[in-house]
Amino acid sequence: MTNLTVGNARISYRTEGSGPAVVLVHGVGPGSAMWDGWSAALSADHTVILPDLAGSDPAEDDGSPLTIEALAAQVNAVIEDAGAGPADLVGFSLGAPTAAAAAALRPDLVRRLIPVAGISHTGDEYVWQLISTWLGLAGDPDAFGRLGTLTSFSPPFLNAIGHEGAEQMRAFMQPTDARLRQLDLVQRLDVRELLPRVEAPTLVIGCTRDQTVPVENHREFARAIPGAEYAELDTGHVTMMERPDEFAKLVRDFLDRP
Repeated sequence: MTNLTVGNARISYRTEGSGPAVVLVHGVGPGSAMWDGWSAALSADHTVILPDLAGSDPAEDDGSPLTIEALAAQVNAVIEDAGAGPADLVGFSLGAPTAAAAAALRPDLVRRLIPVAGISHTGDEYVWQLISTWLGLAGDPDAFGRLGTLTSFSPPFLNAIGHEGAEQMRAFMQPTDARLRQLDLVQRLDVRELLPRVEAPTLVIGCTRDQTVPVENHREFARAIPGAEYAELDTGHVTMMERPDEFAKLVRDFLDRP
């Protein structure tokens, strides 16, 4: 684990494997641990870099409201500190606009970009109402976690893992101060001015059954990036958990192009 200070935040990152660098940018949740179990799909022949950005459980900062620009600066600082640029970026959920902003602000540091299940702004009334409901449940950890489980996964996946598996998922989303700050950022999010500045070849991955960020937002995200390719998987929001092999193939095929 490597620690570094970027602006008002003390963040960290870890690495797995060896080869071309791929940075996995986490979304709302505890941090880079969300990639555990899937990152091995890349680390066999890539150096996988897993940062824990401000708002994640391992990071420390002054508690001020999060901004996409600050998170993007942290991603770029990790790339520079690791001596990994230009690196490939894969960003999931809130990590999608974070990774895209990093690519827009420092195109010299990003080779290829893959935003997954992302949103460019919260003009979608469904998303705004969902985040407001989530924030309103801060005093009820059980309900907070259950809402996270319901919106993160498709009904077929929840039925496949069964009641015990679904109950275990509740622990992933708890109303910590860090998690509430992340959700507050989602509610204020707007990267529409940054997306046209992305120069890196981009593949946007959408999720047709997404109940956190409906798929129309993923498609809009792709349209806003010049020359971006777009692919969809028939999953809920956490697509790398529901269809890990299909997701890995999409990512690897795009990153391994000449």
